[in-house]
Amino acid sequence: MSSGSQPANDNRLPRGWEIRYTIQNGIRRPYYVDHNTKTTHWDPPLPEGWEQRYDSHGRLYYIDHNNKTTTWQRPTPESLRNYHLWHSQQTQVMQQCQQRFLHANLPAGGTCANMSAAMANLSLNNQDEHQLALTNGAATNDLSNIHPGQNHHRALPYSDAEPCQPHSDSDQGKEARDALSGPLPPRWEQKFDSEGKPYFVNHKNYTTQWHDPRTQGQSSERKPFKLKYTDFRTLCFHNSDSSHIKITVSRSTIFEDSYHQVIRFKPNEHRKKLFITFRGEEGLDYGGVAREWFFLLSHEVLNPMYCLFEYADKNNYSLQINPASSINPDHLEYFKFVGRFIAMALFHGKFIYSGFTLPFYKQMLGKPLTMTDLESIDQEFYKSLLWLKENSLEECDLEMFFAADYEVLGEIKNHELKPDGANIKVTDENKEEYIKLMTEWRFTRGQKEQTEAFLDGFSDVMPLEWLRYFDERELELLLCGMQKIDIDDWQRNTTYRHYNRNSKQIVWFWQFVREGLDNEKRARLLQFVTGTCRVPVGGFAELMGSNGPQKFCIEKVGKHNWLPRSHTCFNRLDLPPYKSYDQLADKLSYAIEETEGFAQE
Repeated sequence: MSSGSQPANDNRLPRGWEIRYTIQNGIRRPYYVDHNTKTTHWDPPLPEGWEQRYDSHGRLYYIDHNNKTTTWQRPTPESLRNYHLWHSQQTQVMQQCQQRFLHANLPAGGTCANMSAAMANLSLNNQDEHQLALTNGAATNDLSNIHPGQNHHRALPYSDAEPCQPHSDSDQGKEARDALSGPLPPRWEQKFDSEGKPYFVNHKNYTTQWHDPRTQGQSSERKPFKLKYTDFRTLCFHNSDSSHIKITVSRSTIFEDSYHQVIRFKPNEHRKKLFITFRGEEGLDYGGVAREWFFLLSHEVLNPMYCLFEYADKNNYSLQINPASSINPDHLEYFKFVGRFIAMALFHGKFIYSGFTLPFYKQMLGKPLTMTDLESIDQEFYKSLLWLKENSLEECDLEMFFAADYEVLGEIKNHELKPDGANIKVTDENKEEYIKLMTEWRFTRGQKEQTEAFLDGFSDVMPLEWLRYFDERELELLLCGMQKIDIDDWQRNTTYRHYNRNSKQIVWFWQFVREGLDNEKRARLLQFVTGTCRVPVGGFAELMGSNGPQKFCIEKVGKHNWLPRSHTCFNRLDLPPYKSYDQLADKLSYAIEETEGFAQE
């Protein structure tokens, strides 16, 4: 190994080690000299207290004697920083659990057990209503993708699931109920299956469906979230099983214990009532222990030593699949397990600690991904494609081809975006195709098999079609829940550009947040601007952007007839100088509800 440059010392290296550089094929590459043993290595030395060994199959793994743990991933300064970040969050996990809810009539504080008891009471109150509605034939649920004759479980009371909430008294909810009291359309007939569930026959085109045709004018996208939530909970309720499955875990080995039990269950068994027990803490589970299990296990899944997920960008809010997860020999089985676990959380109405990126939710919903979706997970990559889109390659004299280099575990690999792409030059004429292919590749790079395994596991518990009620932002709310948003804290920790706190548009903005929005809509506004509905445990003062701490910011941009825009990497809202409170309220309301693409960066 010959060196073509001067050695460089690194204070982070152990005593007696040195970093040097060599030139290989024109590329400057580091290597490491151990003066203690007079040897050289391509890999940096292991941190103090770490050791590498081989298992009985000859596979290399690493032992952390400091924490008495093992991992397949070679420890690096970055991976250790991520581990310490993850570990430091453990004390916050149950505090977050106690703050999550989905509807205003559920308590925002108190213990998990108290929240569970309140939901159990709501569930008992609402079950009679749903049973009566079904007996009377008022089929209000969108079950059109399930066909009469399939095997469905009879609805039976159970206290472990979230309650089926009654429809709200909004105008849209009233319209839906009024429609059900009217006659069926011509040539439609209502019938009942062997279990007494109503379905509808269309004699015009000889089809059947569960969905009541009198409510088909209301698209799922236009329904309020609470109505969508009610439909989804009712769908899960009617496909639940009154028997139960028992899962027993130790707190110290919650991931492995849960994996071995969840993965061995037959697919439909995950719909049974959950009876969770922590070893040494045996007792009755009325929902609180199950809630704690979902929260603790979802945090354990993030453990960087499992190499399954990583934080997207640097904001430490949302997760994406780790492209290097294959270093863990069992990673695909683990992703299948995580898919089942996430579906169980949705089916049983429980929350998880941290959610995924919005692009990942879009993949779960089968939605196409676009270039703008890139910004939340890889800002630099997005900026480079945006520059390419807006500038002429010929004028800049750039030479690019339909291929990309990327690094996995220190190894540089090349990927052709299309057959023989390494020899096809990118021009102004074909750069749109290049951007499209590059975007698709960036979202699937090293993640395709893992995503498929996750979705396969998810489908073992419930069909992905059941999520069709929701968009990607609502799916995050459903999975992670909401917190009671402290508006005073939000306002105290907001900065302004070209506005000040006394500007009339700013006064109107906070009036709109306080008086014009309920907590759900405030969470949606927060999603629109920051990319997530969750607030850090320390409040708005601890909001993170792509480059570290980044407070919520409102900037004066555009003309009074423009729509607001957001920059999720910077937690910034571009608020045009609207001329009245009503105009500001209308524009912001539209942005909150119609965030698909046009108003976000």
